[in-house]
Amino acid sequence: MRTTRLLASGLIALAVAACSSAGASPSSAPSEAASVAPSDGASVAPSASADACATDSLAVVTAGTFTIGTDNPAYPPYFAENASGTATAPWELGDPTTGEGFESALGFAIADRLGFTKDQVAWVVVPFANAFAPGEKTFDIDLNQVTFTEERTQTADLTEGYYFGNQSLVALKDSPVAKATSIAELKDFVFGAQVGTTSYDAINEIIAPTKTAAVYDTNDAAIEALSAGTIDGIVVDLPTADFITNVQVENATIVGQFEGGTPEHFSAVLTKDSPLTACVDAAIASLTDDGTLDELASKWLPFQDTVPVLKP
Repeated sequence: MRTTRLLASGLIALAVAACSSAGASPSSAPSEAASVAPSDGASVAPSASADACATDSLAVVTAGTFTIGTDNPAYPPYFAENASGTATAPWELGDPTTGEGFESALGFAIADRLGFTKDQVAWVVVPFANAFAPGEKTFDIDLNQVTFTEERTQTADLTEGYYFGNQSLVALKDSPVAKATSIAELKDFVFGAQVGTTSYDAINEIIAPTKTAAVYDTNDAAIEALSAGTIDGIVVDLPTADFITNVQVENATIVGQFEGGTPEHFSAVLTKDSPLTACVDAAIASLTDDGTLDELASKWLPFQDTVPVLKP
């Protein structure tokens, strides 16, 4: 199962020990021996001193609060629907404030490692493309399935990875696309994806169809186009595909997942050259080292091995 793995350097491991001792409870501190190799393509942030990662020293946007951004609607399984059936305003669909769902739980876990309690965490709405746009941010970190790319690091800081997974293809069950078992069978169809995503890149680079891919401002717009038959399939990350087919579109199916292309992982986003980046990297490293990230992936993203891989 390709679940979470963090690839951090020995330099980051030192930051883990420093930040954990200053900001997190003793029970959440990582082993002093923790040290693994850096991730493919990811830049390693400078290590942070113990003083820089002390909770009271963190350069947060609002004193005493750890502010996390994500898009709205907040989609399951990253943000679970509230058990009561109502979401905290202004959130639609999923509710980041509950701690339920993969990225909601992750956000609170990162905050905890930095020394913030649950009631010191605030969630704010940040449209996907705004997260890594140039300029100062309204958040301390953004968690929104943002795939690491070198281009995005030109305008924002992206942390080491917290989730590793494949892109996948969703189609209507009665579509010829649904019967495809190889990438070669997909060449003559029209596919769509959200603007600015690596899902859109996957259409052009992995499928490489003969027809121009459609691009949409949101996943909702792409899903509507799929339902209306305007496009033959939508490319999204695998967890999102699972939600689309199980909740959003009754007659949709996951055709398969893609392997190949650039290895992908989700990163938290911060302001470019943020003094928080090394501390957040350290928190993510500690959550990896003690198995927390694998536990969260197993709980909220349990479907990785059930989806076939589309061969060339």
